[in-house]
Amino acid sequence: MIIFYYLFRTISFFVARLPFPLIYILSDLTGFILHYIIRYRRKIILSNLRRTFPEKSSREIRRIMYLYYRNLADLIFEVIKLEHISKETINKRFTFNGLNILQKAFSEGKSVIVSIGHCGNWEWMGTALGIDLPVKGFAIVKPLSEKHFHHYLEKLRHRLNPGSTIDFQHTYRNLVKNQKLMVTFNVFAADQTPTRSDVNYWSMFLGQDTPFYNGIEKIARSLDFTVVFMDIYRVGRGRYNGDIHLVTDHPKSTGEFEITENYIRHLESAIIQRPDNWLWSHRRWKFERISSRDSAF
Repeated sequence: MIIFYYLFRTISFFVARLPFPLIYILSDLTGFILHYIIRYRRKIILSNLRRTFPEKSSREIRRIMYLYYRNLADLIFEVIKLEHISKETINKRFTFNGLNILQKAFSEGKSVIVSIGHCGNWEWMGTALGIDLPVKGFAIVKPLSEKHFHHYLEKLRHRLNPGSTIDFQHTYRNLVKNQKLMVTFNVFAADQTPTRSDVNYWSMFLGQDTPFYNGIEKIARSLDFTVVFMDIYRVGRGRYNGDIHLVTDHPKSTGEFEITENYIRHLESAIIQRPDNWLWSHRRWKFERISSRDSAF
């Protein structure tokens, strides 16, 4: 693995310095290899798409899958590009709608949770938002199992926004500490599959009974953070929008699971609108509900 890592870093060093037209030529080639030669997680992707869109024809499913592999390849190369991209380029290629919602919260002295799904280019989003906003931002991240690649990815995330990640295992402790010092925005991707022991809420999502973390809701209600959802999507190759929607600016007055359900419905709508834009290659429905206790905190 260490040999593979250093080979990758040698290649990525040069790739990061290529102009975008050449990067997307390489991305097209990589997408073809992932789709037709390696067939990367093809069975998982097909299974997820078919069970989510039973009404779609095989041709429509294949079209979504083709676009998914293309988007995945673009994401890989765009993340590599973070090693050499400038703030000016990121700002030109990533725009936000609804920043006034965040600015209103900041003006009231309130920190914000920015809830997202694994849609579009979430890595560029974190970098771009950190550049655009006047307050310090943090992304809640789960370390990769391979430490060299984890350190590489962290280096990319911190290049334009130093000290901008929090290990998910220490989320609450760090947010409490930060709240005493400053106003912040905090990015949570809450669409991952929880471990069986961490399942604490189930909801119908894309037509299927699905487990979710409800950590966003717990933190927001405990610390009185404004919560927004951001829909991240491509408007052109290497160009993205982030549409910001208010979930709540009074979390303490919300009902149980209200914030979590609001997040789920926003995410579901975004995926249905742009089905090739979500991360279909993860096993989102590997657990089934086994008892009523799974629906409780």
